[in-house]
Amino acid sequence: MFTAEIPKGSYRLSSNNNSQSVAVPRVVILGAGPAGLGAAYQLTRRKQATVTVLERSSAVGGNSGSFQLDGLDGLPLDYGSHRLHPASDPQILADLRALLGEDLLDRPRHGRICLRGHWIHFPLKPVDLVMRLPWSFAAGVAADSVRKMFPAAAANGHESFASVLERNLGSTIFRDFYLPYAKKIWGVSAGELSAIQAYRRVSAGSLAKMMKKVVALVPGFKAPGAGRFFYPRGGFGQISNALADAALAEGAEVLRDSTVKRIHLGSPHRIEFERDGEHAGEQTIEADYVWSTIPITALARMVNPAAPPEIIEAGRGIKYRAMILIYLVLDQRQFTEFDAHYFPDADIALTRISEPKNYSARTDPKDRTVLCCELPCDVDDANWRMSDEELGQLAQQALERSGLPIKAAILQVVTKRLSHAYPIYHQGYEKHFNLLDEWAGSLERVLSFGRQGLFAHDNTHHALAMAYAAADCLPKNPNVSGRFDSARWSEYRAEFATHTVED
Repeated sequence: MFTAEIPKGSYRLSSNNNSQSVAVPRVVILGAGPAGLGAAYQLTRRKQATVTVLERSSAVGGNSGSFQLDGLDGLPLDYGSHRLHPASDPQILADLRALLGEDLLDRPRHGRICLRGHWIHFPLKPVDLVMRLPWSFAAGVAADSVRKMFPAAAANGHESFASVLERNLGSTIFRDFYLPYAKKIWGVSAGELSAIQAYRRVSAGSLAKMMKKVVALVPGFKAPGAGRFFYPRGGFGQISNALADAALAEGAEVLRDSTVKRIHLGSPHRIEFERDGEHAGEQTIEADYVWSTIPITALARMVNPAAPPEIIEAGRGIKYRAMILIYLVLDQRQFTEFDAHYFPDADIALTRISEPKNYSARTDPKDRTVLCCELPCDVDDANWRMSDEELGQLAQQALERSGLPIKAAILQVVTKRLSHAYPIYHQGYEKHFNLLDEWAGSLERVLSFGRQGLFAHDNTHHALAMAYAAADCLPKNPNVSGRFDSARWSEYRAEFATHTVED
């Protein structure tokens, strides 16, 4: 039997007692969030490619990662409020269960929304609709429901986030919740946002859908997974850590503290990156394919030959909303029993607070808890430039204004700043994104995907679905010649367009 040295980028396949070396593509993935790591895991477990993941941070997970603070007995803190939804693709959910085992907890949803000074359970429960809704709000929703029974005036052809939700949900729900909440989250009025934002961001986009969600929580009518979510015992970042570990075990490289500087397009591609820490210095890696999960606007600025001027200009028309996460360490066992509170009121600066201990029902630390307060903003605005002390005071004042005053001592204030928290779908953003998307799609053996790569409002299970789809488009058998299946990827892209965020 003849045995040859296996060249880098190849796997040895055995068939009929003969050994052979079959070259498989080298894939470099930019970004170690769920999309990038999910793709790395799929490609390596199927032996479809050799994979290197480049991540500029010292940790994996991106905005879906977790971190820890000293003195909290290992309590994991997430970058905001994250859940894995039962709507996940069955194969993805099965893989995560296999990777996480008993650490993937099945938890009840237990949040609250403040409406006109009243706390309403979220997701909505039938008893709240009867007992806790402000009578004026309930009367307004009832009147809106009656009005929907009669033919509405034809739309003038120009739709927006505001017109879609006001038509479908009624003026009461729109005025009291979505109108102020949209302004806080995206920083612009609801009328300035594209109608696509309504279709992609609001899962209960009509009164009928909203009532269906409520009925799904009624015993006897309860749908599988209704009112529940999955959450890792070690924090939401445990999902990304598990995917990274599994990919590494299958032979992938995950290079952290690695900032991509330039992508030289060619055959092969050459990626220049700079590493910090133990392996500090400039390095170059070659790739047959570059799969990018970084913001598509950043990708356009990195390539050589340079992207055309109109593509760079289109990138300036793509906007992201930033977020400051304010963590308050409290000298008490628990702040409330609820996992999250939502604040649509324009007078309250925060949009949401979450209590990490309640997501996984942890009891440790026994005398400490942490609140994660979410403050949407713009990079370099007045809030972005605030000190940690000032932001702690802002969060404390907002909670007091909402009727949730902090009575325990605040032991520590820590902040994290996310520059790309939410895509903003301004009216007409599509022309800018479509130019970028068509340009990226024209690049040989380059793929842009994931939440940031497709400028998408998506949950983690959607990002993982993109990763699995991308792997499906590479030939599964290295013996079979073939390239990335662009036609199949287009079919998947049409499916991605139907994704709606699960709140």
